[in-house]
Amino acid sequence: MRKVRNIFIALFAVALVVVVVFFAVGYFKPKGAGLSIETTPNASVYINGEQVGRTPFEITREPGEIVVKLIPESVDTPLTPFDTKVELVSGIKTIIKRDFGETEDDSSGYILSFEKIGGKETSIAVISVPDAAQVTIDGSIRGFTPLKSSSIAPGEHNISVVAANYNEQSLTVSSVEGYKLTVIIKISPDGESQNEEEKPEEVPKVEEVEILDTPTGFLRVRDLPSTAGEEVGQVDPGEKYRYLETDGATGWFKIEYADGKEGWISNQYAKRVDTTEASPSPSPTN
Repeated sequence: MRKVRNIFIALFAVALVVVVVFFAVGYFKPKGAGLSIETTPNASVYINGEQVGRTPFEITREPGEIVVKLIPESVDTPLTPFDTKVELVSGIKTIIKRDFGETEDDSSGYILSFEKIGGKETSIAVISVPDAAQVTIDGSIRGFTPLKSSSIAPGEHNISVVAANYNEQSLTVSSVEGYKLTVIIKISPDGESQNEEEKPEEVPKVEEVEILDTPTGFLRVRDLPSTAGEEVGQVDPGEKYRYLETDGATGWFKIEYADGKEGWISNQYAKRVDTTEASPSPSPTN
């Protein structure tokens, strides 16, 4: 009887070990990365040189960098193929949308991709072709491309990109906490300027913030739109900086106070102005 009991215990232990091993393998195995591709017209899809299907195309595969090539299926008019490198992220779907044209300039579309940055920060970067296009997020003008913002909440947002003599491109994206969402948008010419006589190029107006006189002789730049925010830099009266947005609760202005650096300043000692050229952002005073 004892022998039978020992055999039963041994079999139970082996079964338990097998269950634990399978659970561990499934738990620690990296999650798949999603890829979704839509094109107009339909196109053959190649990944790393291998044909894997045609659009509309959707797949889940191992995370990592891949090369995607799209060859449009067109009989009447030759259209320009498209290829790009994308980094697939575990548990995240990367989206490619392409409208083919006869040339690269006539084509349009976008790529949505994510990069893990950790923590609770949620950021977004918008890049456009051509450059210096105006970016609107959820109905509020945020600036010009290339644009980077970390003051965006996780969730769904509407992004619109427009430039003079180009068609406006709008799309809905979903930002994720702990990730940087990169939006690369290619906009196409509107065609109207091609039928008109060549006109001098207009320099787009850029909205800036001018620093006013302060009791201290400088103005603090903070990481939040209030005096409770941490000081990240200082700006001097008389200087002008690129305006990014206004906080609805406090009225504070968000500016680019140095190359690639953003912060908030009190609207009590600053005012918004329009200029025809973007002034370089001075370095913060230490």
